[in-house]
Amino acid sequence: MHPEIARRRTFAIISHPDAGKTTLTEKLLLYGGALELAGSVTARKDQRTTASDWMELERQRGISVASTVLQFEYRDHQLNLLDTPGHKDFSEDTYRVLTAVDAAVMVVDAGKGIESQTRKLFEVCRMRGVPIFTFMNKLDRPARDTLELLDELEEVLGIGSYAVNLPIGSGQTFRGVFDRRARQLHKFERVPGGSYRAPVAVSDLNDSAALADIDPDVLGPTVEQLDLLDGAGEGFDQAAVLAGELTPVFFGSAARNFGVQLLLDAFVDLAPCPGPRRAGERLVSPEEPGFSGFVFKIQANMDPKHRDRMAFVRVCSGVFERDMAVTHTATGERVRLSSSHRVFGQDRETVDRAYPGDVIGLVGRDGFRIGDTLAEDPGLSFDVIAAFAPETFVWIWGDNTGEAKRFSKGLQQLLQEGVVQAFEVEGEERRGTLLGAVGPLQLEVVQHRLQSEYGASSRTEPSMWSVLRWVDAPAEDVQAAHIGGSAKLCKDTAGRPAILFRDAWALDYYTSSAGALPLVTVPPDERSGARASGRAGRKRR
Repeated sequence: MHPEIARRRTFAIISHPDAGKTTLTEKLLLYGGALELAGSVTARKDQRTTASDWMELERQRGISVASTVLQFEYRDHQLNLLDTPGHKDFSEDTYRVLTAVDAAVMVVDAGKGIESQTRKLFEVCRMRGVPIFTFMNKLDRPARDTLELLDELEEVLGIGSYAVNLPIGSGQTFRGVFDRRARQLHKFERVPGGSYRAPVAVSDLNDSAALADIDPDVLGPTVEQLDLLDGAGEGFDQAAVLAGELTPVFFGSAARNFGVQLLLDAFVDLAPCPGPRRAGERLVSPEEPGFSGFVFKIQANMDPKHRDRMAFVRVCSGVFERDMAVTHTATGERVRLSSSHRVFGQDRETVDRAYPGDVIGLVGRDGFRIGDTLAEDPGLSFDVIAAFAPETFVWIWGDNTGEAKRFSKGLQQLLQEGVVQAFEVEGEERRGTLLGAVGPLQLEVVQHRLQSEYGASSRTEPSMWSVLRWVDAPAEDVQAAHIGGSAKLCKDTAGRPAILFRDAWALDYYTSSAGALPLVTVPPDERSGARASGRAGRKRR
């Protein structure tokens, strides 16, 4: 089993919206041999659609609204690539994906530098100790000074940086990159489109013939930066990379297919293989003989013909064998995992065996929930994946009585994905269902999918609520409590009590009043131990 674990690389790609994350994903697949022709994010009628953005809404808007699993072989390594949404409204989906990876590639627009969502996603990676590889993208457009970008990584994100390669020019003057480790010049050749691999000429920096067509005014700054970094810059430290303290930095243009192969080759060489996973006080090694894994994502209707539901499981230890019997530790039920799949975007194929680091899709088990552990050891339970407190709320109901069954079934399945959360509000049962989400775009996605995937039209109405906190108190205390006029008691789909507030002021007023119930931003869950493990780090309000 050891060589199989050693050749696995499981990673996510993260970025601020429009930094080029999905484009880079597509080009990694192209250079990895998983695609013969790279797609177009804009998905015009005469172009091939991207492998990662397979949902209809993603193709219409040109953005990622759901994480995607893409698995492929490269240089005798098994790569499990998880493409994540960049938009802040889908940060909860991205957070869940980051619990299932061993490394991350952070895409930065070299013309803009570190942006707000990049910073937030980086903090999640830091919190989980996930090693970061940075790709400075869009060098075929005007970019900021190289040393400024490296300094910003260190000052804004608080992480050391090592430029694996340095760009020569940018925009119209972009001529390629210099690989510091191999001491080679990779010349950029501008070609139309980005469907095929770009030709690259490799030479020595002292090769006068290779440098003949590069303006000295363009090459000069790179040589100066190279001398400065070699002399006074931070050296490369593999241990610091694996500890999340140093990020290797690569420059290139995903749209023009330049610098992608350098990134992919270095990532395979430097990124970590699957490591141990925390399960309460226990650290589960990937080489333990007993199979274990956890559900980090649920997706309905990946196959619209069958209206099925796939649970994505990260294998953590042992060997997965199709048709094996394991314990669903959340319920204690023994289950047989017979319908298992290897996933590539929307496409799938049956998988008979998987190793730690692999992601498998399981179909036919409606009882699985995000965060659930599947293991041969019935006493094993990995640390839970917490839900986010919603910040946007709407009332939703079916728009056509003839579609009532489709609306009810569709909403139920989408709620199981964790895209949005539903709440039962005391005294408001006739208004419809109250949906809560991190951002309004998530709610738009639900309406769109109800119509396109289930044939159920719906209407929404804005809600007065904007803040929710779960109650961390016994049921009898909740029943006896006085909530107040600008707040309302409710329950989530698991029956856990929560309080809705009109705004942050109402929340502050309630928490400062005598007799206020203890509130938490993450739902307490006695079954999984989240109450005990998460309370110390939670801010009470």
